[in-house]
Amino acid sequence: MDKTCATAAEAVADIADGATLLVGGFGLSGNPENLITALHTQGTKNITLVSNNAGTDNCGLGVLLQSRQVKTMVGSYVGENKEFERQFLANELEVELCPQGTLAERLRAAGAGVPAFYTPTGVGTLRAEGRETRDFDGRTYLLERALHGDYAFVKAWKGDTHGNLIFRKTARNFNPLVAKAACITIAEVEELVPAGELDPDSIHLPGIYVQRIIRGEQYEKWIEQRTTRPREEV
Repeated sequence: MDKTCATAAEAVADIADGATLLVGGFGLSGNPENLITALHTQGTKNITLVSNNAGTDNCGLGVLLQSRQVKTMVGSYVGENKEFERQFLANELEVELCPQGTLAERLRAAGAGVPAFYTPTGVGTLRAEGRETRDFDGRTYLLERALHGDYAFVKAWKGDTHGNLIFRKTARNFNPLVAKAACITIAEVEELVPAGELDPDSIHLPGIYVQRIIRGEQYEKWIEQRTTRPREEV
């Protein structure tokens, strides 16, 4: 089955206001840049956005925050986005901060069909207030629910027309997790090849988890924090 969409705009066209969107990436690495831009242009609003981080003010998911398209943000690390901070402190944005490992496991559980799980992370903190806990072998654990999405955006290095994907390095961190946790997963790739051209042993995510795929264009591959040192005089 050919799952190719001609453009990013076509791929996101049916995402309606109020959708829950899972987005891969780690920092600004592995961001589905073309799909984010297409959704920004489309103007979909009241999004519940689930991602490890919120991008920066003008890059990655930050563009959706700047345009006030996000109603609720569920994430782990949000310290690089001043607009996120402003909206949060002004009560303009609903926020659920989730420990990074817990966020990853909630997504993994959703993809595996596990409705909930217990974890010691968060016990004794604000996250545990008013929530179910249970003791196992003398240790207290907090109940966490699986985290599903209506749609997921993922970025891979290479994919085929059946949706099989290969990731590169850090981009592999959250992209496969969100892909498995959504009803409809939309992938963008730098290289799109015909089905059968990828080595089966090299595929990181089987096409069964991907419903649509596009070939992305004009990647900027932003750097979140540029750290350099002076060049030594020769």
